[in-house]
Amino acid sequence: MTKIPHRLYLTEDQMPKQWYNLRADMKEQPDPIINPATMRPAVEEDLYPVFCKKLAHQEMDAQTRFVDIPEPVQEMYKIYRPSPLIRAYELERALDTPARIYYKFEGNNTSGSHKLNSAIAQAYYAKEQGLTSLTTETGAGQWGTALSEACCYFDIPLTVYMVKVSYEQKPFRKSVMHTFDANVIASPSETTEVGRRILAENPKTTGSLGCAISEAVEKAVTTKGCRYVLGSVLNQVLLHQSIIGLESQTAMEILGEYPDIIIGCAGGGSNLGGLIAPFMRDKLTGKANPRIIAVEPASCPSFTRGKYAYDFCDTGKITPMARMYTLGCGFIPSANHAGGLRYHGMSPILSKLYHDGYMEAVSVEQTSVFEAATYFAKHETILPAPESAHAIRAAIDEALKCKESGESKTILFGLTGTGYFDMTAYASYQEGHMQDYIPTDEELQKGFDSLPHIPDIQ
Repeated sequence: MTKIPHRLYLTEDQMPKQWYNLRADMKEQPDPIINPATMRPAVEEDLYPVFCKKLAHQEMDAQTRFVDIPEPVQEMYKIYRPSPLIRAYELERALDTPARIYYKFEGNNTSGSHKLNSAIAQAYYAKEQGLTSLTTETGAGQWGTALSEACCYFDIPLTVYMVKVSYEQKPFRKSVMHTFDANVIASPSETTEVGRRILAENPKTTGSLGCAISEAVEKAVTTKGCRYVLGSVLNQVLLHQSIIGLESQTAMEILGEYPDIIIGCAGGGSNLGGLIAPFMRDKLTGKANPRIIAVEPASCPSFTRGKYAYDFCDTGKITPMARMYTLGCGFIPSANHAGGLRYHGMSPILSKLYHDGYMEAVSVEQTSVFEAATYFAKHETILPAPESAHAIRAAIDEALKCKESGESKTILFGLTGTGYFDMTAYASYQEGHMQDYIPTDEELQKGFDSLPHIPDIQ
């Protein structure tokens, strides 16, 4: 029997030429988004003031199973893709587990994460439409960095609203974005009406992704030739990120493997949705039945403690409303170190799949996450991003269960990025200063109280 290599890279010719739209195979579709101006289901044209037209079409398209990846996007992908599928031999050995552990490593680019997969597509469509600028938000800074790279490549000015706590924790992320000519603003800020309102209500707020989204959208809709782009949650983003799962499935087929368990960290859902896409298709069509596990921070438990309800996608309540697992758009999470997972809601696609029982979810505390991250780094030599380490935590736990049962299961998890800009977090853990925070039911209720009332619906 041929030994499975530590790393498998597909060739450029083996890279997917199309993205996969998971909604085309879902037995029941996510509920339609609601236009807050009309309180009725939105149509594609309602999204044109906010999104590029082709992205608005992708957002609403639930029928097209495969979408061609534009040639210029494929060419930029080849700068850093295909990404490797790695067999975690050293981690397996350290855990003394019969499980076979694989991870798809998306950190081989300057952003250090999977976010570039969608950033390139969104910047390309903006350039194609003739737009003159873009706005976005960023939590940990990975999305802001990725979009800065893509916008620089396609020569489009970019303004990034960065969640204030991350802006202060990760100054070097700002430096990278500045390298790619982006304008970076700590959010909430005095530069927008919604930012000023949020600061007036809570001058000491550390911010949230919901706040930053509100500012970025306001900037987009009040600036000629400008549109807003988002790095997670949206259907269009999960479409672009499907390249992760498609590459993973092809690589595993080459190795003669198929995952029994697929694990991804979950904040808004972009990497998880991308990783699981073709495997979820197999599950929906009856071809296979893998366990799919979403892992989220205990401090921001959208899946495990949230409500499945319509909610605004931003704190300022200016975006359309989506039915998703949410903590309420008014929920401000603790300033933990997994900035990319501090979003109050979850992808409508993933929310529907979770609600219908096609996937599981667990929440983990950040000290346990950093314990797993450190253990992984010592054995696999990659320092993982705090977000990614949530998936590592669950993968280790599942591998230890295999050790107890003697089962040789195949585990696949997403290593979404590197943690080299997160050294203050690692230092906090190493020095014993890191604290776990789990919101009380009473604290969560404050967020639920902000859920909108929609006549005849909610």
